[in-house]
Amino acid sequence: MTAPTRPRPDWATIPNLVTLVRFVLLAPVCMLLVDGPDTLAVVLLLVWASTDWIDGLLARALDQTSRTGAIIDPIADRLGLAGIVLSLAVADLLPWAALAIILVVDVAMVVLATRAALGGRISVSWLGKVRTFALMGSVFLLVAAAAWAPSLVPAAQVLFWIGVALHTVSGVDYILRARRAPAVAPEAAEPPSPR
Repeated sequence: MTAPTRPRPDWATIPNLVTLVRFVLLAPVCMLLVDGPDTLAVVLLLVWASTDWIDGLLARALDQTSRTGAIIDPIADRLGLAGIVLSLAVADLLPWAALAIILVVDVAMVVLATRAALGGRISVSWLGKVRTFALMGSVFLLVAAAAWAPSLVPAAQVLFWIGVALHTVSGVDYILRARRAPAVAPEAAEPPSPR
């Protein structure tokens, strides 16, 4: 007679391991960016950013979505973006105002929409996905331009400001949807879409 198999803990998934790698990679990425973007910084930033796509892909492919993943994945995204923009501001590639706007929007979303998100009453919108793509894509282009084609830095900075504008609009939309979401008792709430 075989012993009954114990259920896997919610946190013990391959996608969550990939998300943890994103946390670990953030410090070396930021240090390289502060020193001045070079080829290694571009490659490591690309690896860091790809983990966001990989963990979601694995969560769906392996059917390993989890409540833990739903919580730590957006934290990794927000913390990572703030750290990278801070590093680029220190390196004089972005103005400090950009970091301030991103942080104000993120703090407002945390304060005004976290309860609705964790209660499963709102999910990521298409606008939020476009915002993430625009911001991270423009950051990558900016770092690549600084490393390989400095004359293209101003164009990449314009793209980044478009991403900041989308971040602001998406944040306001997220907060408004959270305010309009119907109240649900905690025991009846479904977990948010994990990835």
